[in-house]
Parts: sequence; C-alpha cells; structure tokens
Amino acid sequence: MKLNAFFNPKSIAVIGASREPQKVGHRIFRNLVESGFQGDLYPINPNANKLLGFKCYKSVLDVSGNIDLAVIAVPARIVPLVVEECGLKGVKGVVIISAGFSEVGREGARLEHEVISICRKYGMRMQGPNCLGLISVQSRVNASFAPAMPLPGNIAFISQSGALGSTILNWAIRNEIGFTKFISLGNEADLNAADFLEALEKDEETKVIGLYIEGVKEGKRFIKVARKVTRKKPIIAIKAGTTDAGIKAVSSHTGSLAGSDTAFSAAFRKAGIIRANTLEDLFNLVLAFGSQPIPKGKRILIVTNGGGPGILAADACEKMGLELPLLEYEIREKLRGYMPPHASLNNPLDVLGDADENRYRLALEAGLKSNNVDGIIVILTPQAVTPCKEVAEVVAELGKISSKPIIASFMGFEETSDVIKILKMGRVPNYAFPEAAAFVLKSMYDYSLILGSPIRESVPKVKIDEDKIKKIIEKVKSERRLNLTIDEAIKIAKAASIPVPRAAIAKSKREAGELAEAIGYPVAMKIVSPDILHKTDIGGVILGVKSRREAEESYDALLRRTRLTMPGAKIVGVLVQKMVPAGREVIVGAVRDRQFGPLMMFGLGGIYVDFLKDVSYRLCPLTRREAAGMIEETKAYVLLRGVRGEPPSDIDAIIDVMLRIAQVMISFEEIAEMEINPLFVYESGEGCLGVDIRVTITHKSISQS
Repeated sequence: MKLNAFFNPKSIAVIGASREPQKVGHRIFRNLVESGFQGDLYPINPNANKLLGFKCYKSVLDVSGNIDLAVIAVPARIVPLVVEECGLKGVKGVVIISAGFSEVGREGARLEHEVISICRKYGMRMQGPNCLGLISVQSRVNASFAPAMPLPGNIAFISQSGALGSTILNWAIRNEIGFTKFISLGNEADLNAADFLEALEKDEETKVIGLYIEGVKEGKRFIKVARKVTRKKPIIAIKAGTTDAGIKAVSSHTGSLAGSDTAFSAAFRKAGIIRANTLEDLFNLVLAFGSQPIPKGKRILIVTNGGGPGILAADACEKMGLELPLLEYEIREKLRGYMPPHASLNNPLDVLGDADENRYRLALEAGLKSNNVDGIIVILTPQAVTPCKEVAEVVAELGKISSKPIIASFMGFEETSDVIKILKMGRVPNYAFPEAAAFVLKSMYDYSLILGSPIRESVPKVKIDEDKIKKIIEKVKSERRLNLTIDEAIKIAKAASIPVPRAAIAKSKREAGELAEAIGYPVAMKIVSPDILHKTDIGGVILGVKSRREAEESYDALLRRTRLTMPGAKIVGVLVQKMVPAGREVIVGAVRDRQFGPLMMFGLGGIYVDFLKDVSYRLCPLTRREAAGMIEETKAYVLLRGVRGEPPSDIDAIIDVMLRIAQVMISFEEIAEMEINPLFVYESGEGCLGVDIRVTITHKSISQS
C-alpha cells in the first residue's frame, strides 16, 4: 500500500493550529516548522492571522494550493465537519490527533463511524483518531506532538500507544538512535498496523521495524502482510496485555490452556515476527537488527578479558541453544604465538585482564576469519591497565567491515561515555551485560531461520466428508446446543478419517449387553449427555467391562450415578466402546481464536495435561513441517522417540490426525473447539486411536441458525 500522502507529503495543513504554546495544535505546527519541512505549511485557525510567521486560514477550503495531508487537533464534536471540508478540498490523507471517539464509549464510537464514512465517501485515508501523530524523518515531517525529532536512521516504529510512543522517541533521542518513521496508530479506525507494515515493506530506508501492539484488527490479513514483510526486513514486536484470556472457551483443555497471548505468539511465529518480552528487549533487538548483519548460523565466539563475564556469556549462549565452537587448529596455533602463555584460546577466548587493543584485534580477526564462527560477543571489563577507548576503536573499525555480527558488552560504562560513543559510531551495539548480548544473537539467529524457511509451503490436501459433518452440526444447532455428545463427536472424527475404537450407543440395559457382545470384550462404558462435559467427574465412565452381565449392570449404575449427581441432565444413552491397548497418551486439539482463527494444540495427554502443561500451539492452516515442529518442541517428543530401548512411536500418525483436525476447523467455522484426549499412539507404523473426543460449536452459529 502506498501512503505517500503521509510519508512524503508536499503540503500539510494543521487544523486547530493554536497560538497558545501549551496546546497540542500549536506543538504540532511548531514541530513541523522546526523539523525543517520543505513543503507548504498551512495553519488553520479562524481566530488568528499568523502563526510562527505563517498565514492562518479559516478553513482548508480557503487555501488556494493543494493539500496532501491534514493534521486535525480540534474537539471531537467538530471533527466530522473539518473532515468533510478536507474531503471537499481533495485532501489525500488525514491524521486525527483528537481524542473522544470509540475509546470513550458509545457516543464516541458513533462519531468515529461518522468520520470513517466521510473519509470513504471522498477516498481519503485516515490515521487515528486519538493518536500521537506521525514522523517521517527523511522527509522532515514531524506531524506529531512529540517533544523532539529523532535523528535519521534505519529503524521504523509503529505503536498502538501514544504514551509508549513518546517513551520510545525519548529513548531514541537520548541514545542517538536514528529512525526513518514513527507511526502512532491510535484507534485504527481506518489505517491499521497491517497497512503501515505493508507501506514500510517498500521503504528502502527502513531496515528494521519495531512494533508495540495490544491487539489487531483483521488478524488474518495482519499475518499475511507481516509474513511478506519479514522476508525483506525483520519486525520486532512487543505485545501488551499478556494476561487477558482472549480465548473464552473453557470446555476443553485446549481452550483453558490457551489465551490471547498464546494466540499472538502463534500469530507472530506464523508471520515470522520476532517477539520481545520487555521494552528493554525490544530496544536491544531493534538496535542490533538495525546495525548488524544477520548471522548465517548459531556458532558464537566469545572474546573476553575477564573469566567471570565470559562464563556468564557462555552459560547464556548454551541455555539459548547457541553453540560455542573452537577456532580451527591452525588459527589457534597462530594466535598462540601472539598471546601470553596463560591466555585461553578455547571458547570463551580469554585475552586476559591486561589485554590491550592489539590483543583484542588479533582475537577478533581470528573469529572473523574462522569458518567455525557465525557471530562474536566481545566483552570488556575496565581494569587498571585496559586501554578502553583504543579497544572500542578496534571493535568499531572491525564492526564496519565485518560480514558477521559483532555484539559488544563493555561493562560498567555510562551511555554518554566516550567509549560507548565510539562503538555507536562504528554501529556496534553495546549491552551492559553479556546475557543481553547472547539473547540478541539468539534472536538474530532465529530470524536467519525465518529467512531460510520456504516462502510458500503447501498445506496438505486432507479429504474429509464435509456432508456428514455438516449434518451433525446442523442437528446440534437445531437443538440449540453448544456441546456435541460423545457419539456425535466420534461421528465427526470418523467423517474426518481419524481412527477411533469401535463404539455404539445403548439406550437400554439389554441393548448394552448386546452391543458389548458384538463389539468384543473388554469394553468401556460412558454416559452420553449433552449436559455433561467431564464424565469422569461424576463417575460417568466404567472401564474394563468383561461380560454381558457386567455390561448390563454397568448400564444401570451409570444411569443411577448420573441421576443422583446431575438430576437435570438429559441422558441420551450409554456409549459402549471397545477398550484398546494403552499407548503413549497425547492430546491433539484446536480452539478458534476470535482474531486469528483456529489455533492447534499438541501436548502430553491424559489426566496430567492441566498440571504439566507440556503443550505447543500453531495457527491454521497447518503444514506438515509446522505439525512436526509442534511435536518436537514438547517434552513429549522425547518419549515418542523412545527412551531406554523403547521403540519409537508413530509420529507420522499423530501428524496425520493433527492435519485432519486442522482441516475440520478450517472447513467449519461453527466449530469452536475440537479435542482428542487421550490419543493413544502406538509403535511406529501401527498408528493411533482417538479414545475420547470433544467438540463444541460457537454461540454465533446458534444465533444464526
């Protein structure tokens, strides 16, 4: 999407450009003047003749020239009027700073809708309302009420919070970090995060994008756009509101263990976005991605003049899955000739506390020359004889020409010190502690994997019997129910070709005995009721039934227990199910997120899933590689591969079930949750069986039925 009217306007009007310095409209106009904007500026103020030397106009309609961008800072109640005038004038884009819209309630939402309608009538795009504004550094546009203009650089930042946006700008200015663009999204009534990401993809000046996000509009489009952008430049995002349970489903383990934060993590993974958990991490990452090359692998060399910090860095690298290889023998032997006898040429490479700039140079050049090294952490602790500035100059010099990332941890220095300024001039990011340097390199390595993954992965075509599934769902909807009975859930599984044990419903004691005989002993018997989700909680399951007499007695016992504990529950009958050999118990499920769609889960199953929480998530559609990745990142994978001589389990069969559930969820938006727990997995080549299945449909589908 082209947003030239916002990023590269030739003329800007500020509507509400006040003469009073403390007002937002005055601050915005002053920022535009002081930022050195080279186009035409038009302050709109019906009560003034001039402002900061510029002629004032009563309305944009009184301006004779064209206006590309209008920045609006007037009371919310008159915003529709001025937006209408902008439309009549032919303004291409509007930035509405004014608050008092959907964020304050129903009346504000009505005003916001009115403004959107006007913009669409005239083909204008709108940023905001209720935002800090917009900065395009290279175009010298500071259409915001931020306190100052950041330096030119290669970092763009998008924020859903104006207050946090101000903090980020202050950080950039204080640390002399250069920006290309800064966008405050506000209410996102028209332009949203995906729109600006799409525009920044084509911005050659922007090398890395930072993103502060609380929620998204058009979740699927957000993923699609971000996935395309991250193939060209990294997006580093921090998500606020991580404790909000965005997925309200509670009838399954899948739903109860998932929340909006889980869905966002899955969305970021799908889109190739690097997630930061803290503001500090966010700042650290954008700094490194904006200045250093992407590593080709995860092999890291640590160069240090202090043993303790080197060990801390090594521990951090190992915990994050980075490797610490030795330099090639020839390189180490050559280094040995220049280093003191007590210097350690292992990894960490300890150049000792009395190291000068030449010793650091030799160590760093060895790392840059080595085919075993993909990135370097260089640590300096200031000691009495350490020539800190000279070492910084060597690191900065090599940082400018290196094709490998060099991350510094010069410990104990103020950000304003000459030593840190030298590193900044060499575009080498510095972190106060080595653990942060390790985290940054791990994140950069993760991004290298994103760049190396297939651009388009085919989603397996899984055949399911949609007609059968549709009939079952329509029946449930017609009965105004949310929860499918276990026999209905089993029918859906069969229609999706998910293997399940033989089973049937008995509606009398005699029928229970006959079915048990036909199915073959032993059997399990389970109460069937749309009102009972957790059958074991009320004693609604009897296992190991081995005779007809036992089956008939179990039938009576199940009905008696149910009527005693849940007298109002509707009883459909009793499921008689073939008991199957126990296998590895896993859980496979999916829950529908309101923003991003179906969210798949895999984990260690059975009764311990809620306690162990050994689960992984991905968003649908699901590729075979993603399904395999879900399994591999859980502790259950160790068991499935086989331990202590045990044969491996049939992982391919699990993947097949996962893909089939994903297809059901994609094909039927009415299904809110589908879960198999436990799924018994047998030895490799012997498949799996879904022993207990749960399916829930959405309220929306009922209201539309």
